[in-house]
Amino acid sequence: MRTLAVAAVQTTPVPHDLDATWKRYADQVRAVRAAFPHVQLVLAPELMLAAEAPLLEARPDWMAEAAVTVPGPLTDRICALARETGLWLVPGSLYERAGDGLVYNTAIAVSPEGELVAAYRKVFPWQPYEATAPGTEFTVFDLPGIGRAGLAICYDGSFPETARQLAWLGAEVILQPTLTTTRDREMELVCARANAWTNQVYVVNLNAAAPAGVGASAVVDPEGLVRQQAGSGEEVLVDVLDLDAVTRVRTYGSAGLNRPWDQLARYGERIDLPAYGGSFRPRPEPRHEPRPRPESRRRPRSEVPIA
Repeated sequence: MRTLAVAAVQTTPVPHDLDATWKRYADQVRAVRAAFPHVQLVLAPELMLAAEAPLLEARPDWMAEAAVTVPGPLTDRICALARETGLWLVPGSLYERAGDGLVYNTAIAVSPEGELVAAYRKVFPWQPYEATAPGTEFTVFDLPGIGRAGLAICYDGSFPETARQLAWLGAEVILQPTLTTTRDREMELVCARANAWTNQVYVVNLNAAAPAGVGASAVVDPEGLVRQQAGSGEEVLVDVLDLDAVTRVRTYGSAGLNRPWDQLARYGERIDLPAYGGSFRPRPEPRHEPRPRPESRRRPRSEVPIA
């Protein structure tokens, strides 16, 4: 079995206090390590380490004040925490100040060896309310010996292109840190189930707890069934995802019936898709290599991909 044990921590930052929020996050990661020794990956909500405030307490200047470089000192601290705990860390997202002078909403993934293996700039900021610049590419990363994960952030889930592209890139689980404070959370959960079902992937949609968000985090399986759903307060969703279930569902169908990826592979190239200026291309089959030794996986910081 290819299993991924995740802990999605529905929590809150300390508003507008970066140091206190870092301590809170690091303590929570260590607590997860101690309480659930089988967990392999810890996910935090969107903009957790940016110490963003609840919607009506937000400051217009905070984004610029909290923005960091990626890589940089904050990602170095995250990498050190990953090495200390031996965990994969997806610490929500950060305000990233990029070399082009723009600020992006960027999610990162760090390996247990302390390597920054992926960085994803939110393609669909929540406009007109969110002031970050939009990214232009979707990002996946390999969990050696386990499978492949894709990154999405909050409002990305409202666009079917996001999950479809991540699945096409080989993602078997989509990790989606979220910061939703509004009453459209129910629609986000509808999208999470639809994205999981139509693309036959797991979706871990992690929202912030009250008062930063309205909670209701969910883990959805590749047949669109909700495995777990949180309330509004602080809690941890711990689950062991069987990634071989993705293979099973794509081979035999959701509920043993529906096989959209198989059908797209057969007929996709014949379909004219004028909205995208082309047609659907067959999806490359993911390869699951044995996990290499940590030293063989390290790359110079300059080689870290920034999507």
